[in-house]
Amino acid sequence: MTQAIENAIDGTTPPKGPNGKTSRLWLWVGVAMSIGLVAAVILQLGGATSEILPAIRELPPLVWPVLLLLYLVQPAFDYLIFRRLWDLPPAGFKALLRKNVINEVVLGYSGEAFLYVWARRAASVVEAPFAAIKDANIISALLGNLLTLVLAAISIAELRNLDFAQRLGPALWSGLIPMAISVGVLIFGRQVFSLRLGDLTYVGLINILRLAAWTALNVLVWRMALPEVPTGQWIVLLAIRCLISRIPLISNKDLVFGNLVLLLLGAHSSVAVLLAALAFVTLVMHLAVIVALGAVDLARGLWSGSSVVSAAEPGRVHE
Repeated sequence: MTQAIENAIDGTTPPKGPNGKTSRLWLWVGVAMSIGLVAAVILQLGGATSEILPAIRELPPLVWPVLLLLYLVQPAFDYLIFRRLWDLPPAGFKALLRKNVINEVVLGYSGEAFLYVWARRAASVVEAPFAAIKDANIISALLGNLLTLVLAAISIAELRNLDFAQRLGPALWSGLIPMAISVGVLIFGRQVFSLRLGDLTYVGLINILRLAAWTALNVLVWRMALPEVPTGQWIVLLAIRCLISRIPLISNKDLVFGNLVLLLLGAHSSVAVLLAALAFVTLVMHLAVIVALGAVDLARGLWSGSSVVSAAEPGRVHE
């Protein structure tokens, strides 16, 4: 491993602003939005708030490893993509974990901006990082839109019965923006993509596997937690989750999803309580990842600092 990529991996801090100081504006915006979403979920739960912790405690033990796998789906498949495009070493998985957390807690695609800055620090190893990130995200969005359309078509009758479009309001129309962009990409594909056809095909196959794993693990977690609920209802809820994911510039889509399901099904619905509980668990996992990676970086920094001091001491003795 070259020194350049080692430095990039060690320095997985947020992007810096033009004045040289770490920009925290969007981080605080994301935190504020997440707090607001948590408050909205609690208000929607009302008297059922006390049911959240019991719902978490009553989750079957086998749900937890599946939840962990579900959480790691995005960074794991990202790693498979950038392992080929950038020859990314295993230690680079930390940056992909951070990218995932930033996307979920701050704003959509802000994680990609972080990953681009991170990759630029390893410019001698990572060639044309913008092209790889751009193409990977375009393909991911195209396939995500396709999955959303398929699930929405399957669930159209149930979505109409739930008055889904009316309850979601104008936000649903904003989801047409990425759909329209996808059509443009299909028309002007040669001018849009930068990677070679072989790499594009590989990225597409990995994203298909990622979406299949994400879909299967979501339904598996829900089925294990509430086996009495028909699979068809979970498919409808999965369609709603995908439709929410198409709305641009929102943070913590799991909390938005949990809040919306509370509106659709009512605060005392066992399904609504479960999804709200899982949204809280996911948020806690994000926080745990942030704290753990920060602790690792702090320990690495302290160790490096002590090593520098130790190396400098002999010279001081001679002086």
